[in-house]
Amino acid sequence: MSFRSAALTVVKLARAGDLKRARVLFDNISQPDLRTATLLISAYSQHGLPSEGVRLYQSLRNDPAFAPDQVMLLSVAKACTSLGDVDLARYVHDDAVRFGLCGKGFVGNALIDLYAKCKCVEGAGQVFREMPASERDVVSWTSLCSCYVNCRMHMQALNGFREMVLGGTMPNPVIISLLISVCSELNLLRVGKELHCFVIRHKMDDNIHVGTAIINLYSRCSTISEAQSVFDRMRTHDAICWNTILAANFKDGNCDRGLALFDQMRKEGIRLTNASWNIIIGGCVQYGQNESAVDFFRRMQVAGFRPDQITILTILPVCGNLELLCGGRAIHSYVLRSRLTNSLAMETALSLMYAKCGDLEMSQRVFDMILSKDLVAWNTIIIANSMHGDGVKALALFREMLETGIRPNSVTFTGVLSGCSHSRLIEVAVSIFNSMEKDYCIEPQSDHYSCLVDLLGRAGRLQEAYELLLKNPAKETAPAWGALLSACRVHKNVELGRLAAARLFEIEPDNPGNYVSLFNILVAAKRWDEAAEIRKMLRDQGVGKRPGISWIHVKNKTYKFLVGEKSNEQTEEISRFLQDVRKKMNDAGYLPETENVLQDVDQAEKEAALCNHSEKLAVAFGVLNSTGGQSTIRVFKNLRICRDCHNVIKFIAKVIQKQIIVRDSTRFHHFRDGLCSCGEFW
Repeated sequence: MSFRSAALTVVKLARAGDLKRARVLFDNISQPDLRTATLLISAYSQHGLPSEGVRLYQSLRNDPAFAPDQVMLLSVAKACTSLGDVDLARYVHDDAVRFGLCGKGFVGNALIDLYAKCKCVEGAGQVFREMPASERDVVSWTSLCSCYVNCRMHMQALNGFREMVLGGTMPNPVIISLLISVCSELNLLRVGKELHCFVIRHKMDDNIHVGTAIINLYSRCSTISEAQSVFDRMRTHDAICWNTILAANFKDGNCDRGLALFDQMRKEGIRLTNASWNIIIGGCVQYGQNESAVDFFRRMQVAGFRPDQITILTILPVCGNLELLCGGRAIHSYVLRSRLTNSLAMETALSLMYAKCGDLEMSQRVFDMILSKDLVAWNTIIIANSMHGDGVKALALFREMLETGIRPNSVTFTGVLSGCSHSRLIEVAVSIFNSMEKDYCIEPQSDHYSCLVDLLGRAGRLQEAYELLLKNPAKETAPAWGALLSACRVHKNVELGRLAAARLFEIEPDNPGNYVSLFNILVAAKRWDEAAEIRKMLRDQGVGKRPGISWIHVKNKTYKFLVGEKSNEQTEEISRFLQDVRKKMNDAGYLPETENVLQDVDQAEKEAALCNHSEKLAVAFGVLNSTGGQSTIRVFKNLRICRDCHNVIKFIAKVIQKQIIVRDSTRFHHFRDGLCSCGEFW
C-alpha cells in the first residue's frame, strides 16, 4: 500500500471510529505526515480517548526531526484540556515555545484555555503575556478571565475585563455572561448594573445567555422587579431563562407568581426540563405547600421525566412531613433501582424520612448501611431515636459517634438531651449539659435549656427547673417555659403553673395552648372560679382552642378525625368497637381517666367525651381496616395524647396483638402487648 493510500485509509478509519485498525495502519507508516497524525489525535479526543491522543503525540516527539505545526498543537492542547492535567499543559506549552508557536493566536488561546481548565493561573498568565498584543483577541481575554473565575479570583477577572475594554477589544456575550455571573455570586449589584448598562449600549440585551445572566443577577441581589422587567423585555426565552425567572420568584417569596409562571410555561409549550420540575417542587416545599409538592412530583413522572437526585432530596422531607410512609418506601425503591444510594445526603434523607414516618427500625437499617458517616448522618439517627423516646439508644449512638472521632455540634446535644428527657436519664443529661461548654466550647442555647427544664419537670423537680430558668434570663424562651407549664400540669403544681403561664402570656399571648394548659391545671385542682377566668381571657382575646386532630394513612389515602368525628362512613362501626373496648377494660378493672375532661359535668358525660377523642377514633379506624399481614398501625396527632387514650390504646394493642404507633406533638409512642415505649413518662 502506498504512503498516500495508507494515510487516506487511516483518516477514513479514524473518522469512522475504528481507532484500533487506524492506529495499527498508522504505526506501519514509516514517516507519517502531520495532517494524518493530527486527524488521528483529534479522533481519539472525539471518541473519548484523549489520553491515547496525547500518548501518540509523545511517541512522535521521540523523533528528533519531528516538528509539530500549530494545527497539531491545537489538537493536542484540546486533548490535554479534557484530561485537566497541569503537567501535560506545561509539556505542550514548552513545545509551543520551543517551536515558536506560542505567539500564534489559535495556539495561545488553546493554551490559555488549557491552563484555565487545569486551574493554573500562573500558566495562563504566562501564555497571555508571551502572546504579542496584536494576537490577543476576545477569545484570549475570555479564556484568561475564565481561568481567574475557575480559581475563585473574581476581582482579577473583573479587572481583566476593564483592561480588555480600555485596550480596545470588544467583549463578546460569553465573557459578559461570565462576569455578570461573578457579580451575582459576590452580590456586586452596582458593578452588575454597570455591566447591564454596557450590554444595553452595545445592543447585546437580545442575547439569551446575557439576558438570563442579568435576570439571575437581579434575583440573587433581591431586586425581583428588575429581573422580571429584563425577562419581559427579552424577545426570546429558552428553558434556562424561564427556569431562572421561575426560581427568582420563589426566592423572592412570591409563590403564587411562581406557580402562575409554571402554568404559563406549559401553556406556551416551553420545553420543560428536570430543573423546571425541581424548581416548582422545591418552591412548594419552601413555602409549606407539601401536598402541592407531592402533586407536582406525580405530574412530573406522568409527563415522562425521571426524578434525579435533586428531585428525590427535595421530596423525601415532604414524605417525612406528611408521614407518607408508602410514598417514601416507593421513592426508596426507585433510589435503589436508579443506583442513587451512594450519596451520603440521600441515605441520610432516607433515614430521617423513615424516622418521621414512624418506622424507626428501617431508619436504623438505612443508617447502618452508610459506609462513611458524617456529623449530619449521626445527628439524624440520634434525633430519630430521641423522637421515638429511646433515650438509651440515642445516648449509646452519641458515645459511638464520639469514639469515631467526630466532634458534636449544637444539634447533636439537642438530640441527646431530648432523648434523655424522654427516658428519665436525669443525671446523665445534666452531665452532658455541663460538658458542652467545658469539653466542646459550645455555649448551651435555648433548645438545650428547654430540654433540661423538660427533663427536670417530668421528673417532678419543678423548683429546680424554675430556678434554672431564672438564672438564665437569656434562655427564657417559650419552649422552656412551656416545658415547665406542662410539667406543672402533670404534677398538679398550681403555684408554679401560674408563674409559668404568666410568663408565656407575655412571650406568646396568642398561643391558645398555654391558656388551655393553665385551665387544665386549675380544673384538676377544682379551682372553678379561676378556671372560668382563664376561659374568659380566651374568649375576650379571641384566642381559640386548637382542636385535636388525628390522621391515619390507609391504602395510600389519608383519613382525618376530629374530636367527636361522625362524618366517616364507618362511624357506627368505630363507635361499637370503642364501646366494646371500654366494656372489656371495665371488666378487667380499668377506670377511665376523666380528670382532664374540661367540662364540669357528671361522670357518664365525661366518659362519653373521652370516647370521642380523635386518636381513639383513628386507632379504631386503623384496626377495622388493617389486613392480616399488617403488623403495625400508625396514627399521628397534632396535640399531646391524653392519659385515658394512652391507656385505651395500650389495651387495644394487647387485644389485637399488633403494634400501634402514635405520634403526638411531643414524641412517638410504641404500644405493644399492653405496654408503651414511653414507660408512662411523657
